[in-house]
Amino acid sequence: MRDVALAPPAAVSPLTGGLADSVFDAAARTPARPVLARRSAADPEVWEEVSAEGLRDEVVALARGFVASGISPGHRVALMARTRYEWTVLCYALWAVGAEIVPVYPTSSRDQVEWILRDSGCVGVVVEDEATVMTVGSVCAGLEGLRHVWQLDAGAVRQLTAAGESVPVTTVESLRRIVLPDSTAAILYTSGTSGRPLGCALSHENLASPCDTLLAGWGHTVAPAGRRPAVLAFLPFSHVYGLMIQGLCLRGGVLMGHEPDMSEAALTSALRTFRPTYLYAVPSVFEKIYKNALRTAQQAGRGGLFERAAQTAREFAAALERQRLGRGSGPGLDLRMQHAVFERTVYRRLRAALGGRVTRATSGGSPLNRDLSLFYDGIGIHVHDGYGLTETGGGVTMQPLGREKSGTVGRALPGTDVRVADDGEILVSGPSVFQGYVGDEAATRAVLDNGWLATGDLGHLDSDGYLTITGRKKDVIVTTSGKSVSPALLEQRLRMHPLVHQAVVVGDNRPCVGALITLDPEFLAHWRARLALQGDVPSREAREENALREEMGRAVAAANSAVSRAESIRVFRVLPRAFDQAGGLLTPSMKLRRDSIVDHWSAEIEAMYQARAPIPRYSPPSVLSWDDADDVFRQTR
Repeated sequence: MRDVALAPPAAVSPLTGGLADSVFDAAARTPARPVLARRSAADPEVWEEVSAEGLRDEVVALARGFVASGISPGHRVALMARTRYEWTVLCYALWAVGAEIVPVYPTSSRDQVEWILRDSGCVGVVVEDEATVMTVGSVCAGLEGLRHVWQLDAGAVRQLTAAGESVPVTTVESLRRIVLPDSTAAILYTSGTSGRPLGCALSHENLASPCDTLLAGWGHTVAPAGRRPAVLAFLPFSHVYGLMIQGLCLRGGVLMGHEPDMSEAALTSALRTFRPTYLYAVPSVFEKIYKNALRTAQQAGRGGLFERAAQTAREFAAALERQRLGRGSGPGLDLRMQHAVFERTVYRRLRAALGGRVTRATSGGSPLNRDLSLFYDGIGIHVHDGYGLTETGGGVTMQPLGREKSGTVGRALPGTDVRVADDGEILVSGPSVFQGYVGDEAATRAVLDNGWLATGDLGHLDSDGYLTITGRKKDVIVTTSGKSVSPALLEQRLRMHPLVHQAVVVGDNRPCVGALITLDPEFLAHWRARLALQGDVPSREAREENALREEMGRAVAAANSAVSRAESIRVFRVLPRAFDQAGGLLTPSMKLRRDSIVDHWSAEIEAMYQARAPIPRYSPPSVLSWDDADDVFRQTR
């Protein structure tokens, strides 16, 4: 087992009460300071700000309504809505009276909703609209403990506020005072990629600890000196990452705007008008922004220029990284000059697409590709790649300022310890480690041992204590030759190709590693238009299929360049449609259900391997020389 000595904890004041205290403390210190922002009903381009005092008053009004409805300390109430303003106010109102929140993805299926509400024992649930109320309504009959269903779009906030008018404000204050740091604040359910989701009990301290540590050590980077910090929240609050962003903003006095719609058009508009100073996102968002920029440049006839600019950005960032780590002298004169030219012609336009004020960002949820991280760093937006999980209340690691290392997730947060077991599993200990799984002592004992959490993630620590994530323990593929392959790196590199939307690496008990690939429909349409093939329809389609096959071959070759021959993808198939939640192939948090995908596409996988010819003599991955029969390609339409 490998362990690394870590820095002592930063100066963080110990939590003395509950998470709701931050709302009341802010209102007492700086009552007029804006803390939240929401789009104006009259003009979506305008953001209306809510002061610390105004937020407190709304929280108190809703808290009184919950008390009038019989919600008491320890009661659990589910919040089943998108990332919207009301979510935050309701959340802190429930915490103010000692209740526990149970976040539920609004896209969850009927069975998922029934399981979570039953397993957690919720007495109430707040839903967003008619669709979600119908989902909850279909399972209510079997949930004897569920007494309340409030619908936001049907006036739930107004109804709760009216109901609480007879409840003294002092009642809320008394309830808030008895909430302790070790009181349970939230029950967050795991993604359920295999089996039933498990409810992680997180205390107020579990959720506050990583927020306060990050604010103490990195809070000043949220905005340049003299500029008001602002963060656009669009990731689901139903996920621990989104919940941590909410906590960071409200505990750190950062203006937070809400964007419930994660469509490209909505996010583009929100970023342009809200103009955040810091960006929190997941790798897929950073990948999409890059691909959209590439597609736009190609459509304007500047694809070559963009690709040269992107390569210069990566080289410039890599040189800076070597310099700050004491391994080089930094960018040379030629590289600095090229970078300066592209700064005027390309990079500042890319930053403008994010509102023009973002200079730093954090990527979480899964590891960020090193090349992508270097690209953003090179265009003037340093993306910190962090690591955390539901069972740790969010953050476990972060990049040390001035010593950032792309391709890793940084070092353990002060006060948190990280070890890597002999089998490569990452172990975590610290104040954010959860209380246990609700109603499942066996599952809790399986992952908690004397304060150490067995994360199920695989990785390694370098000599400087930087952690690199290599995959999930349960996802490791073992081929018939006995080779163990972690699919994460291959899938991550495949997704970097503009045409690739999703990728699942397979190969358990198979002679070699294979891949199932889905295509990005927008980039596919753009790619077809650029081909501009002439001739009759059959001839044109045949040539298009050959061109797409070659393009996917290059994508696979690029992915294989990062692994050994035994780990490389030797067969692949492009699927006719993407993996989605409706088909049960994605979790509500958009994670792959690998077992379900393999089962659903079993015929395709079988055909892929049956059609495979004997593996030819190995060629360097950059060449990718295969016989036609060695890979099976199916064009998507």
